[in-house]
Amino acid sequence: MSAHEILISLQNVSLSYTVRAGMFKWSKYMPLSDISFDLHRGETVGIIGRNGAGKSTLLRLIAGILEPDRGQIINHGARVSLLSLGVGFVPHLSGKQNAMLSGMLLGLRRQEIARRMEAIIEFSGLGHFINQPLHTYSSGMRARLGFSVAIQVDPDVLLIDEVLGVGDEEFRTKSTSEMKRLIKSDKTVVLVSHSLPTVKELCDRAVWIEEGSVKNTGDIESVLNLYTGRSENS
Repeated sequence: MSAHEILISLQNVSLSYTVRAGMFKWSKYMPLSDISFDLHRGETVGIIGRNGAGKSTLLRLIAGILEPDRGQIINHGARVSLLSLGVGFVPHLSGKQNAMLSGMLLGLRRQEIARRMEAIIEFSGLGHFINQPLHTYSSGMRARLGFSVAIQVDPDVLLIDEVLGVGDEEFRTKSTSEMKRLIKSDKTVVLVSHSLPTVKELCDRAVWIEEGSVKNTGDIESVLNLYTGRSENS
């Protein structure tokens, strides 16, 4: 298959919500408007923009969790997985039970998760804590578990929502190394991150989202230069 093969195409995609504006008033809020770009096999795309720009909403559209109001998202048979830490986590269940539940919500079969449980526990470094209730975990421990489960999914397109900056320093190094391994494979990776050095290091293309629209897209260096220039002047 060609490295330039299009896996997913977004064509003039918009999404809106109806929100309460007063006691008897409602208004339409549009987090994303007229978004268009393609995702190619084997590329790593960084989605950048300020808080509230619509980056996480965009990932949920690509994942098929949300449906656009206008435009269309064409998936050419690609398996897509959204790596968002803690999917399906339940506080009173153990780490192992949560790993099983989260893995199933991410699309793995129960038997597959059971076969991979040893690898999940080893990568997470949780040891005997894997049998403790999740409510006893620190945020870093939750991050370790969530990431360790999510990387067991083997999609064509991996969507990553702000997960590389979580956990302690040792685990950040470990998770970043794992992401580099995935990126070097033929996976298509879409990364949302506020860490511009991380985006610059891992991505070869960027999509800059500003107030729900694509402000700029292109090679990583050019877009980041424009984005940082805008940020410094605003």
